[in-house]
Amino acid sequence: MKEPAKGSAKESAQGTEAAKGSAAGAKGAGARSTGAKGAGAKSASAKGAKGAGDKGAGAKDAGAKPESRLAMVRRARRINRELAEVYPYAHPELDFRNPFELLVATVLSAQTTDLRVNQTTPAVFAKYPTPEDMAAAVPEELEEIIRPTGFFRAKAKSLIGLSTALRDRFDGEVPGRLADLVSLPGVGRKTANVVLGNAFGVPGLTVDTHFGRLVRRWKWTEQEDPEKVEAEIAAIFPKSEWTMLSHRVIFHGRRICHSRKPACGACPIAHLCPSYGEGETDPEKAKKLLKYEMGGYPGQRLNPPPDYPGKAAAPMGAV
Repeated sequence: MKEPAKGSAKESAQGTEAAKGSAAGAKGAGARSTGAKGAGAKSASAKGAKGAGDKGAGAKDAGAKPESRLAMVRRARRINRELAEVYPYAHPELDFRNPFELLVATVLSAQTTDLRVNQTTPAVFAKYPTPEDMAAAVPEELEEIIRPTGFFRAKAKSLIGLSTALRDRFDGEVPGRLADLVSLPGVGRKTANVVLGNAFGVPGLTVDTHFGRLVRRWKWTEQEDPEKVEAEIAAIFPKSEWTMLSHRVIFHGRRICHSRKPACGACPIAHLCPSYGEGETDPEKAKKLLKYEMGGYPGQRLNPPPDYPGKAAAPMGAV
């Protein structure tokens, strides 16, 4: 996750449980890696053909009437439904076994990849399995372990600070309330929503860089401030959808709708996108831009959920 969080660390994203089922082996640009299980998911190429093959698919014609609020909400909810079919296995891409590990991993994910965090945290949790252990850490020793994630001095300070707060104020337990989580050093709303949604089952929107970029491309909001984005998107969807919506949008942003060169020609929701054409529209060229399981490559987790159709990432140092 590449957006800084409040304090020294960026917050990251991702539901307590991956959506059941996985995509049917599909042909074309959106096909998942060989051996993917499941049924019912539409391939990126098949679903996006309607939009990708037409000039200006999903975009408004010159002089067309502006989209009404009601029409936008209906389109937004349809995008969410179709993304649920494309990514029925969407999940948080940080490895964790309990709320404390997720909190630490999310803080470490500031301005680095989830893969790098996942490759680093096994050593962190082996040495500091509890808040009490991390609160007592020698800063220089913790810094050395988390060095691969970048900004290691600031992150170590936040981790020791939040662990001390958990030990002294919350009996060594990660709290399950937003107000309590954001009171911890280095924890802002995004990190808090990640922990609440994925460790406690409390719905929340994870507004990271991928989420913010896509909801603006889809014209769900024009806001840039994460908290304003969160408020506007929360008004479009039922609360029960917030956590899984976050996972689906972030999955799509990482795999297809990239920042610099979106794979428009391989996009399963091209027919619903008002920004279609910002990226590569040729299906064959777009197919080469697909990442992770959509392109047949490993994901970011070393220990992904059982229904994930892609390959597990390799530990740090593996050939």
